[in-house]
Amino acid sequence: MKRLTKTIITGLTGLTMAMSVAYAGPKPDQIERLSNDLTPMGSVRAGNEAGTIPAWTGGITEPPAGYQPGDHHPDPFADDKVLFTIDSSNYQEYRDQLSVGQIAMFERYPETFKMPVYTTRRSASFPERIYEKTIENGKTGTLVANGEGVENVAEGFPFPFPENAYELMFNHKLKYKGSGGVRYNNQAAVTTSGNYTLVRLREELFAKYYMPGKTIADIDNILLYFYQVVEAPARLAGEILLVYETMNQTESPRKAWIYNPGQRRVRRAPNVAYDNPGTASDGLRTSDMIDMFNGAMDRFTWEFVGTKEMYVPYNSYKAHSSDSIIGDMIKPGHLDPDYMRYELHRVHVVDAKLRDGFRHINSRRTFYLDEDSYQILLIDHYDSRGDIWRFSEAHSINYYDVPTFWSTVESHHDLQSGRYIAVGLDNQDQVNTFNSPLDESNYSPSALRKRGRR
Repeated sequence: MKRLTKTIITGLTGLTMAMSVAYAGPKPDQIERLSNDLTPMGSVRAGNEAGTIPAWTGGITEPPAGYQPGDHHPDPFADDKVLFTIDSSNYQEYRDQLSVGQIAMFERYPETFKMPVYTTRRSASFPERIYEKTIENGKTGTLVANGEGVENVAEGFPFPFPENAYELMFNHKLKYKGSGGVRYNNQAAVTTSGNYTLVRLREELFAKYYMPGKTIADIDNILLYFYQVVEAPARLAGEILLVYETMNQTESPRKAWIYNPGQRRVRRAPNVAYDNPGTASDGLRTSDMIDMFNGAMDRFTWEFVGTKEMYVPYNSYKAHSSDSIIGDMIKPGHLDPDYMRYELHRVHVVDAKLRDGFRHINSRRTFYLDEDSYQILLIDHYDSRGDIWRFSEAHSINYYDVPTFWSTVESHHDLQSGRYIAVGLDNQDQVNTFNSPLDESNYSPSALRKRGRR
């Protein structure tokens, strides 16, 4: 693995800006830019000079013909053809637009890993109410608690003019996901030979931050309730996790409880955080890797490195389709590239390095956030020696019935062991819902016990 570390410096070349500001604060004098040169989310409306990235013209504003609510979103770009393919024979030509982890994948799997590149479609869009709230947040939003919390924001992106890593990461964490939803976040921890057992995870997200008319004071510092029940395999079925995800984790740290069906009891779970292993993940993902990153940021120092053009997973409707069979998608080493789609987009690069005196399995992580949605699309993970260790991708789509831009499948690769875990494999299950009428009373420890005994 030593040769993989040679790309660490070159992986961050081609930056268009660089800044490491501790606190930027609100910018009421720049609000008009969100209807002129910037999108309502704060990204650059214009395309690039080469014409390979188009201007943002609103993203997907209505579903394609034939879509019915509850469908696994038909591909609005199904007629697009592959422009070219990046593989082990030519990746060096594109290395300035690739992450360290992507380069490591070509070196680890030279015969099978490839990236089919398509026309760039800036499809990200959000409800008009979210745009309006984001504009309001741009006048007032403020970081607090050394970057661990925000104030004077509601519902929308908190920082449409991000100038530092904390603002960018909060834009990712608070990206609109609907006020309440149900999803099958099924996962497969794949061995080097391609074997796996599918773990069926039914999850509910009751998101208080996005509830119309609510302020941070109204939601009592709770961003969302996260409820997860294991439905299969039989040896794990019935295990339940309940999490109270807080806005300001310095003021009030995350709270979590686990229901064990064998013991028929609920117990506190203080270790559901940071680098503790995720549910039934074989140690291939950590708790803070759900939705690519979540939770407290206090164990790392954070730097906004800059913005650059990169080839990233985008508009991954084939990986999302109900016509795609999970068993066909899963291959040794990585998901089948024929189900994937990559495009050239501008991304914000955030580098996190472990603080002295703190513990985490990663000494460093580099995050790549989509400029139009702040969704983290790629992560490079480094071990305690500073060598590239793991690599993560979020294959994302516009859920145009909402609308919101979010991952449909995440893949987290251990480059040293050759194993990986794929998360979000709902192809043969009910598609995500986003604004379901969930009952807040279901998300208490006592309710957890009752729901576990049904």
